[in-house]
Amino acid sequence: MLPVLPPVASHGLAAVLTAAVLPLSGPFTPGAPGAGDPYFPNAGNGGFDVGSYAISLAYTPKTRRIAATTRITATATQNLSRFDLDFAGNTIGSVTVDGARARYRRDGGELVITPARGLPQGHEFTVAVTYHGRPGANKDPELGQTGWIRTKDGAVTLSQPVGSSTWFPVSDHPSDKALFSYAITVPKGLRALANGEPAGIAARHGRTTYRWRSSHPMAPYLAMVAIGRFRVRDGRSPGGVRTITAVDPVLTDVNGAKFQRDTAAVTDWEARTFGRFPFRSTGGVADDVDVSYALETQNRPVYPGTTDRIILVHELAHQWFGDSVSVARWKDIWLNEGFATYAEWLWTAAHGGKSTAQRFAKLYAKPASDKAWTIRTGEPGQRGMFDGFAIYDRGAMTLEALRRTVGDKAFFRVLRGWPARFAGRNAGSTDFVAFAERETGKDLDRFFDAWLFTGAKPPAPQPS
Repeated sequence: MLPVLPPVASHGLAAVLTAAVLPLSGPFTPGAPGAGDPYFPNAGNGGFDVGSYAISLAYTPKTRRIAATTRITATATQNLSRFDLDFAGNTIGSVTVDGARARYRRDGGELVITPARGLPQGHEFTVAVTYHGRPGANKDPELGQTGWIRTKDGAVTLSQPVGSSTWFPVSDHPSDKALFSYAITVPKGLRALANGEPAGIAARHGRTTYRWRSSHPMAPYLAMVAIGRFRVRDGRSPGGVRTITAVDPVLTDVNGAKFQRDTAAVTDWEARTFGRFPFRSTGGVADDVDVSYALETQNRPVYPGTTDRIILVHELAHQWFGDSVSVARWKDIWLNEGFATYAEWLWTAAHGGKSTAQRFAKLYAKPASDKAWTIRTGEPGQRGMFDGFAIYDRGAMTLEALRRTVGDKAFFRVLRGWPARFAGRNAGSTDFVAFAERETGKDLDRFFDAWLFTGAKPPAPQPS
């Protein structure tokens, strides 16, 4: 059973109070329970835009329980009578809106909140949710565990695509980017890392609170907390980017000093290739976590026990492609994975390996009859979001084909200009097509239709 707080006022009285103090600018109606993404209809929420999350969370590894408060600042984009947040599991202690107790109920993975009075369009409001419990992970058919994942000495959060709601109330869609700050309290002897940069440490009564703050907007699935007995390094890359890495000491095959150097070196190389690093710090977390994937959590990706350099290249490339420039809808995920895969190709070619042309030729040799070509890169369907060929390989092939079509000079102008133009924002495939056409001066509709939106092998690219 989950407690439901008694209403502050009846619907009738609330309506009278609202009419008495707010301008009559139209009826107050509920916000939508989702952001309108057909791949995840209930992910994200309508009726408001989140500005920031402040997550205060205490974790006790022995019981694997958390006690937390999440404070959200948001702006109403319509006259709101009630609104939803995405939140699964845990037990709610209280919900307030602008400091006043609010009614709430649970509806599957939705937390439905009715404030004491309506929220007019344009009003900035604050929601505070206190809760406790033992968070669990989602079971994703493609990725396995996502969300709050327990480790032997703590926990780590890996939340793509919709796992953040397992551990904090959230508008869980990449289109609702926001600022994040954290206060993570753990028993003495453990460390806590998160996105952004350190903002203070305080020890009291055998427990330590680690504060982190990010000054750049972030898609909610990229929110990361890592708790464990980490060995942490904090320095700067040769190019001047602050670099914070952490290694679980049980990972004896991971050399912490080399991990720090490699992260710094890859960050600097990618900054020379893609443009200035988009955040105030880079880094990574190598953790003993039972998953089969690494994730590009903003500032510092999480690696499951391996720090192979080419994996660093892929995940750190996401800091430009996926983190700074985030997808508008999940169908556009090739803009994340195709670009990060192409970064691998560029790195390999620049360091004595196969050229990008050779990588393209090997993949393009796949016969047209192969069913792999039938998944459309720009509209793969929910089940095809993480398809290795359609999203990663064909996504990278699309970029190599574009390079051959427009020439190196124009292509690299697009490659560097794209993350600069949409830094800190959301964008989709149509935005990329329009941007590429503007930068190159070419009509590329037929090209992109063949490579992104046709479920068949595209024609071989023709040099400009």
